[in-house]
Amino acid sequence: MHARIHDSDFYNMDCVDGAQEHVPNDSIDLIITDPPYGIDGANLDTHYNRNESFVVDGYVEIPLEVYGSFSLDWIKEAERILRPGGQIYIISGYTNLYHILHALRQTCLYEVNHLIWKYNFGVYTKRKYVSSHYHILYYAKPGGDRVFNLHCRYGQQERSADDRSLNYSDREDVWVINREYKPGRAKNKNELPKELLTKMMQYSSNEGDLVCDLFMGGFSTARTAIGLGRRFVGFEVSDSIFAHGIQSMNEVRPGEIIGSLRRPRTEAPANEGQRWTEEEVARLLTEYQSLRGKGLLKKEAVHELGRQFGRGRFSIERIIREKG
Repeated sequence: MHARIHDSDFYNMDCVDGAQEHVPNDSIDLIITDPPYGIDGANLDTHYNRNESFVVDGYVEIPLEVYGSFSLDWIKEAERILRPGGQIYIISGYTNLYHILHALRQTCLYEVNHLIWKYNFGVYTKRKYVSSHYHILYYAKPGGDRVFNLHCRYGQQERSADDRSLNYSDREDVWVINREYKPGRAKNKNELPKELLTKMMQYSSNEGDLVCDLFMGGFSTARTAIGLGRRFVGFEVSDSIFAHGIQSMNEVRPGEIIGSLRRPRTEAPANEGQRWTEEEVARLLTEYQSLRGKGLLKKEAVHELGRQFGRGRFSIERIIREKG
């Protein structure tokens, strides 16, 4: 079955066969996908303390003995359809992570980051530590420009209440993002939260780009992509899961998420990037000592100097460290 909604394509078929038939070489800007984990996913309720009565039937698991060849097949297909410079995020547990890494090493794709997604309510255990994270393998295809929107969420100069760089913190490689729970509502067995998907798409794609999910599951990647003004193509092999997911797409409005996104403050200091003169350095050091003499903490003094001199924090701290 094929459905076209919001200038996007949805296929009820195996992703390898479907991509070979419907997706040209070098045509996808970004892939975000959450493949089956090969851990008897049909019985995940025995690992997680949750009610499965509202979970849509039809989850298709991959037997452990074929997980390696399965991973290589779909990852080679991902390599083919990504444009040069295109990127892929693969969400995986640890059990079969080595199969995915082994498959990636048989492609031209290169690692950008190995991210950790820390979530709430992990797998309950009694005789070992609680598993409460997934791996996110962030790779790219060589040969073209790779999108990375540095200031899409926080400006370079934005600070937290404890004076940490918000931009730096947001780009650290451990992401603490809670799962989404939908009590009393039909859902897929393991849906990715919109917050997680939005973050990946903001940094690694632009409006109008073509986003792909090879294992659509609950269609959360599709809904987020279209809500962010991206185009989408995706595959789901399960008939029942596809039928449930495709119904949800009629509730989505293209671009509906964009207006709710946080607007970063990206204004740069007036003199950022300009060479310091000897006179400016001397005035800065004198004013710094004066501010500290008035009882200001170092970070408070640096903030005030930034306002006075139109310079960034790191530039001011470097002068104080080297010349003070």
